[in-house]
Amino acid sequence: MLKIAVCDDDRQMLSKMQEYLKDFEKLFQISLYSSGEDLLASGESYDFIFLDIDMKGISGIDTARLLRQRDRKAKIIYVTAYDDFKDYAFAVHAFAYLVKPVDKEKIQSILREALAYTETPEAIPSVCFQTSNGLQDISTRDIYYFEYQNRRLKMVTAEGDFWIQDSIHHMARRMEPWDFLMPHKSFIVNLYHIKNLKGYDILMTEGSVIPLSQKKSADFRKRLASYLSSQL
Repeated sequence: MLKIAVCDDDRQMLSKMQEYLKDFEKLFQISLYSSGEDLLASGESYDFIFLDIDMKGISGIDTARLLRQRDRKAKIIYVTAYDDFKDYAFAVHAFAYLVKPVDKEKIQSILREALAYTETPEAIPSVCFQTSNGLQDISTRDIYYFEYQNRRLKMVTAEGDFWIQDSIHHMARRMEPWDFLMPHKSFIVNLYHIKNLKGYDILMTEGSVIPLSQKKSADFRKRLASYLSSQL
């Protein structure tokens, strides 16, 4: 059974959401939380999360950031009174951003749309690399970025760092089918692991900050926006 979480510090809104979602009770297990702290402390993984932004204690923005550290698949749907936090919503790959007041028809409509985008995940491909440690077969999802140093490539992954004897342009062409792009002459980044853009800095999910060259900025931002849209 699929699972829905609703997180809002307004008790009246929680009651309304429970009523709005009642028609889906045969499909979903529905859990209600009155704070981001309670949602995080539950340790549960959810398929869909309706999340307020302005809450007492930890905000909905920070709640989503922490959730994304352990779950990148949940579809987060912001339901908020504020219209000026949409940029933050993109940073955590939110599925939708609804501005209160919302009614039953709107909530059910966006949930049906989210369901339509919920498919059985395809197998994530892996790529074989000849590294200084020998052959390494690594999932594309586990690669954060490549950095060109001293005529070699450092591949930074969830399994550690590996060194590869190859040119950065050849590697960029090889990895492009799996949504890797060059934001700078010395780097190739996995778009999946971009957390945020701040000026000419690319913040990665594992904590690194990658430079974005001014020359490549416009095209890179356009292609990143296209990638993010394709993930919704």
